[in-house]
Amino acid sequence: MELTQRVPTGRRDWAALVGFVVLVNVVGAVPAVLGGPNSAWFAALEKPWFYPPPATFGVVWTLLFTLMGVAVWLVWRRGTDRRPVRLALGLFVLQFVFNVAWTPVFFALESPGVAFWIIVALVVAVAGTIVAFARVDRRAAALLVPYLLWGCFAAVLNYTIVQLNGYALV
Repeated sequence: MELTQRVPTGRRDWAALVGFVVLVNVVGAVPAVLGGPNSAWFAALEKPWFYPPPATFGVVWTLLFTLMGVAVWLVWRRGTDRRPVRLALGLFVLQFVFNVAWTPVFFALESPGVAFWIIVALVVAVAGTIVAFARVDRRAAALLVPYLLWGCFAAVLNYTIVQLNGYALV
């Protein structure tokens, strides 16, 4: 593929890139807006010593969602008529379903044990998405690596909260 095809070349390309970034950020943020960590239940939970300052989450997730949006755009523009592209995008949607499901399960349902298994599924799905993205565009796969690392950290955090607060891993 020529270099000119690897960077946005026109208004449509730039609009698509911005569209993917905005869409991923909006869909990713909606669960936190509807039922995030601002509850008496969550405030009362014991948190591990390595729990980041609350402001960290908004910054990190905005960055990760932005990287995801760019990654999806890179894969999408390779052509949805290609089977590897469709598979990669399908896996992205699957992992994103787990991502979006985690917040209401943890916070609204107050079920950190169930949320732990969702985040484990998320980490596995993100790893699979990275492999599928790499078959289409290695840059797109690389953009998802920080997301995988944060997902692993979040899984450890979730597990530790379960343990510290006596919840069961249902």
